[in-house]
Amino acid sequence: MQQKILIVGGAGYVGCVLVRELLEHGYAVRILDRLYYGEEGLADVRDRVELIQADMRRMPSDVFQNIAVVINLGGLSNDPTAEYNPEANYEMNTLAAIRLAEQCIAHGVPRYVLASSCSIYDRGVGNDELDVLLDETSEVYPKAAYSSSKREAEVKLLEMKSERFVPVILRKGTIYGFSPRMRYDLVINTFVRDALSKGFITLHFGGEMWRPLVDVRDVAQAYILALQADVEKVSGQIFNVVYRNFRISELALRACEALKSVGVQCDLRPDYSYRGVRNYRVSGKKIERMLGFRPKVDIQESVVDMVENIRTRHYLDFDSPQYYNIHWMRLLEQAKQVIDVTGSVFKAERE
Repeated sequence: MQQKILIVGGAGYVGCVLVRELLEHGYAVRILDRLYYGEEGLADVRDRVELIQADMRRMPSDVFQNIAVVINLGGLSNDPTAEYNPEANYEMNTLAAIRLAEQCIAHGVPRYVLASSCSIYDRGVGNDELDVLLDETSEVYPKAAYSSSKREAEVKLLEMKSERFVPVILRKGTIYGFSPRMRYDLVINTFVRDALSKGFITLHFGGEMWRPLVDVRDVAQAYILALQADVEKVSGQIFNVVYRNFRISELALRACEALKSVGVQCDLRPDYSYRGVRNYRVSGKKIERMLGFRPKVDIQESVVDMVENIRTRHYLDFDSPQYYNIHWMRLLEQAKQVIDVTGSVFKAERE
């Protein structure tokens, strides 16, 4: 009998890639998603998955039936969306994540893999004495709404570990690469977008800050390792998921070289105006040592693949808000406010 995996947030940027990898590995997949961004990213696998449209803050109890592992990718997924609505961010990224673990225990689901973030390690720029390589044992003091909400969820889940309940936490670096639910608000993806649409790449703060990076396809493989690994290797464990650490300026240079190989010319334009930037370096040795995770997709390969997919699939409307989490959330909120007043756009209102 196929093991069935529940992916909360499975129609998102990472989820759309992970779902396909799980199917390739022979798993049955049930997805629970609010579908903020629609289900188009699942179009070519829609007949092979079970899709439940629901809010992760109000999980229907029958969603846990016959589930072997829960992977929680749900919630708000970056700093701008978290800061836009800190209350919703906390409800989804912390309270709903904890509640989901409680429901796993109540329904006898033994393993729960939580999507967390390496942004928990952020030291900021201008703190050279703190600019060291950090690992899962390092002290963390997240201050931003997004990273703080993730850290609180981590702490609570680890406290719930037992012989019957196996929590696993994956702190992912900044992700890059093509997904059927594409995002252009991630650093490498933004470089590709700007090169294709403007012919140049902007380096904020001169690109001096460090960031751990990982391709979305390698992220999917990390989740599969986390659900397949022996209990004693993963129970109550935190794993950083990274390919390598780069200064943003080096990322831009690598991206430019890859873009040239597919006929895209671009210039680099440093911008030293002040803005909030994240800065941190993270070790990925633990997950390599314990689970054998060895990321395969480098920056250049990912950039070339991204350009090819963008062109082939016609993801070229770079101004569309659907490719940017915060822009899309704002648009949905504005549309709701109008519709609350006017009702349906085309249907006549009843007297």
